[in-house]
Amino acid sequence: MVDDAAPAAEARPPIWLRPERGARGPRPAYSRADLAAAAIRVADAEGLEAVSLRRVASELGSGTTTLYRYIATKDELFDLMVDAAFGEHEPPAPTGDWQADLRVVACEYRALVVRHPWLAALPAARPALGPNSLAWLDAAYATVDVLDLAADEVLAQVGTVLTFVRGHVLDELAEQETARRSGVDMPKWLAVQAQYGESIIGSGNYPHLSRIMVEAEAPHADDRYERAFRRGLDHILTGLAHSGR
Repeated sequence: MVDDAAPAAEARPPIWLRPERGARGPRPAYSRADLAAAAIRVADAEGLEAVSLRRVASELGSGTTTLYRYIATKDELFDLMVDAAFGEHEPPAPTGDWQADLRVVACEYRALVVRHPWLAALPAARPALGPNSLAWLDAAYATVDVLDLAADEVLAQVGTVLTFVRGHVLDELAEQETARRSGVDMPKWLAVQAQYGESIIGSGNYPHLSRIMVEAEAPHADDRYERAFRRGLDHILTGLAHSGR
């Protein structure tokens, strides 16, 4: 039986340094793009845990061992998937308005992860560094180029925004999954909690929380995640502007 991690013991250079097609041998039946597209179809439909070399091979109509002609491990397949996802749209060109440009990058990143929720399950600390991913990362850093910041400050400012986006989307996706699994969406859940909420407010023990429960409109809005995202992003960009002074 072939295991997904079987060839992983041998150290190999990054997939991006290896030619897609060897100098010798028959012409490959598939491309890396074919593997990535098949894996993305599976992940979009069933989640990242459903992606295996065996499953992708089945999607392509080939044997699992055939895939080892293209990739060495499942992690390399994940790298191809991430880079293919980032290649769905061209990164935005900077306009010189760093806050507006960084906002565009943030919104596009959020849309990408909402479109492909499995991206949120992959570690951000070791990003895929394929050509599409590199182009987006370069575009993100280019947004603050007009501020003439030191390299570490560029990392901090852009990283703060992207970390906020990732955290926000994780909450958004978790709510969607909870609603799907339980059959109870947020409005229904709030309605069920109404009596308990009244007891919390009536106790007088939580005055600040009670004020939020009574006065806040955002949790009840149909576009609550959109509102929260844009307001949170406003605060972060405003804070970054002040920190650079």
